[in-house]
Amino acid sequence: MTDTTTTTHSTNGAQVDSRYLDPSLPVAERVEILLGQMTLEEKAGLFFQTMITIGEGGELAGTNPMFGTPSTDEYVLGRGLTHFNVLGAAPTARQMAEWHNRLQELAASTRLGIPVTISTDPRHSFSDNPGAAIMAGPFSQWPESVGLAAIGDEALVERFGDIARQEYTAVGIRVALHPQVDLATEPRWARQVATFGEDAELTSRLGAAYIRGFQGPELGPDSVATMTKHFPGGGPQQDGEDPHFPYGREQVYPGGQFELHLTPFEAAFEAGTSQIMPYYGMPVGTEYEEVGFGFNKSVITGLLREHYGFDGIVCTDWGLLSDAEIMGQPFPARAWGVEHLSTRERMLKVLEAGVDQFGGEAIPELLVELVRSGEVSEARLDVSARRLLREKFVLGLFDRRLVDVDAAERIVGAPEFRAAGEAAQRASITLLTNVERADASGERRPTLPFTRGIRLYVESVAPELAAEYGEVVATPEEADLAILRLQAPYEQRTTVFENFFHAGSLDFPDETVAHVREVAASVPTVVDVFLDRPAILTPFAGEAAALVGDFGANPRALLDVLSGAARPEGRLPFDLPSSMAAVEASRPDVPFDTAGPLFRFGHGLAYGE
Repeated sequence: MTDTTTTTHSTNGAQVDSRYLDPSLPVAERVEILLGQMTLEEKAGLFFQTMITIGEGGELAGTNPMFGTPSTDEYVLGRGLTHFNVLGAAPTARQMAEWHNRLQELAASTRLGIPVTISTDPRHSFSDNPGAAIMAGPFSQWPESVGLAAIGDEALVERFGDIARQEYTAVGIRVALHPQVDLATEPRWARQVATFGEDAELTSRLGAAYIRGFQGPELGPDSVATMTKHFPGGGPQQDGEDPHFPYGREQVYPGGQFELHLTPFEAAFEAGTSQIMPYYGMPVGTEYEEVGFGFNKSVITGLLREHYGFDGIVCTDWGLLSDAEIMGQPFPARAWGVEHLSTRERMLKVLEAGVDQFGGEAIPELLVELVRSGEVSEARLDVSARRLLREKFVLGLFDRRLVDVDAAERIVGAPEFRAAGEAAQRASITLLTNVERADASGERRPTLPFTRGIRLYVESVAPELAAEYGEVVATPEEADLAILRLQAPYEQRTTVFENFFHAGSLDFPDETVAHVREVAASVPTVVDVFLDRPAILTPFAGEAAALVGDFGANPRALLDVLSGAARPEGRLPFDLPSSMAAVEASRPDVPFDTAGPLFRFGHGLAYGE
């Protein structure tokens, strides 16, 4: 499938017009040449973007019982799929690049040789939630998106996007299933760690910078297309529960702020985002139909397509149509508001809504049946197929199918990229309190930065690392300073997958509070909390010698800041509530709505303050 000097070639005995392989032709013409000779089955294969895994050593994968996925051969040759979301971490960039090339070679062996488009959830965060992001593996490691918001620097966010773009394209990843520009207006919501926080203006600025970093000035052969999510804003969840699960299916707007949540998407459209993902949730009490957004014609066609004029790809969130199993446990389709419909009827409703692609599904035979039965016209398929093929051509996938494996090894995790990520981790660390206390000479001075060489008691920090900064001791009573690292609290739920989503109360358990207070009674104590949600720090505010928030920072980055080798530069990207009563009384769609927050959005101390 590389001959562009003739207009036809023979594949499996059939004549194929090869002019779509000619890069000198306009993209629109190449699309029509290819689309005009695609079978119904080949068109249907474009409509499904499902999960795929990397085989051992960079080989193509067989069936995967853990994720319930069939073999790569079955996906590409059996079902004709050409879009995949790659799961898991490759041990090396070389193996990931080799796997990508093997996959493209398999796709090239099909009748029309349509190349595969590889997408991924975020891969660059130091800390990750397996349900919503993937471990960094060989890639450079940065703070979570909410940590980029704590820094608040558009140029830095665009630089991050550009570095991630270089690392992604080096191994063949061409679609980012991000950024997530939902507003974190419900403090309990489990997904806000991947947002840019609570403020619409900050989210709009940083979301647009993120898109520019990944896509460049315009989408092209060196770009990574961004799938901005979750339209029309996934933050205002009833009781902060997430619509991955039936108890979290409702999005509510008691403050009448539906339009505020659209603001970051308007900035994303202006920045040229190539794709949009609607969320699982269903709007309650609005002018829109009370069904999940992926089924919602009033939102997808009426608001997104007609009002905003968006003509890019719209892909549903994963698993709207079919029941599945995750880690051996049942996981029903997220068909909120249309649970009573069959899989066939749900597919029809998604298409009627104006969506182009089904995320997390792999049932092209059902789409073929809908066309052959007359329930969906082939002309309707062509509308979406044009968008999907257009992006493959614009990204240059037909013209440069394979990646340079040696270059992938040099680019992914390059020293300068790792250094930039670690600098951002340090910069995102947010100093909330810094109590003055008497030192050994009796002079009063802030707790931080501490002096290297003092006696340190640490928890959740490797002693061998802490020993580079001071003398590590076994008990608080022996120490000059204690450093305790905590995770923002969350409630344990029934299934393994549910517990990837940190939801429920923001109060620390009584035993954690008692332990921190006990240590703080013995020695001046620094409490660092990973704020994947706005934890309630009220019980520690009067006890800790210093309170610190981090948003994905390795222990060395933290110790560099605490010891003064680097400065704390972060500012809170959301309010920190003072109590759960204030959270429960707040309106989920309204930013900064908890009464009397302990610390407000934008709070953060510098040394000397």
